[in-house]
Amino acid sequence: MKEALYSPPIVFALFLIFFTLAYRLFSKYSAQGKAGKHTYESYACGQRDVENYVNPDYSNFFPYAFVFTVVHVLILVVATAPADVQLLPVIYVVGGILSILISFKR
Repeated sequence: MKEALYSPPIVFALFLIFFTLAYRLFSKYSAQGKAGKHTYESYACGQRDVENYVNPDYSNFFPYAFVFTVVHVLILVVATAPADVQLLPVIYVVGGILSILISFKR
């Protein structure tokens, strides 16, 4: 019975109940009333009325972040694979190499 209390669905339900009760308890202390004068205005770097706002584009960065993630997951899987299972890490490495090649194909 004690092990059932530590199962993820039960722990999730307990946390959900706890935070719902905390939300309802502390909501009476939150700010009430209408929004302020500048609530919905744009704001960047401590300045109001920013006309030349820069929105960086990370689309060129995505393939490198994907390779970084794939390589680290592959290293984790291969390093923690059991000694008696030798085919599974090879399959993971081949799949990782294929995914890297596909991500850089134009």
